[in-house]
Amino acid sequence: MNNMNQMMKQVKKMQEQMLKAQEELGTKTIEGSAGGGVVTVQVNGHKKVLSINIKPEAVDPEDVEMLQDLVLTAVNDALGKADELANNDMGKFTGGMKIPGLF
Repeated sequence: MNNMNQMMKQVKKMQEQMLKAQEELGTKTIEGSAGGGVVTVQVNGHKKVLSINIKPEAVDPEDVEMLQDLVLTAVNDALGKADELANNDMGKFTGGMKIPGLF
């Protein structure tokens, strides 16, 4: 019975640590870019887009599709990096297992 109480305390402590780590992800920023940095996107660890920066040389009224592709590439780059950050930060709690809905 004593082992069960100790195990429950450990589980509760791990849950608290996981919640804190998830909250901290929201304070971390990641930057993705495209076109050699002419388009940059910042997201936080919760995958919320914080800013998009487009340098004037990326804007060509004759080629709007290229700008759209650059923005899309930069967003996907930033979101991919946010996934890596979440996997690194939260993976220590799951032993590398990917648990759907956890992060």
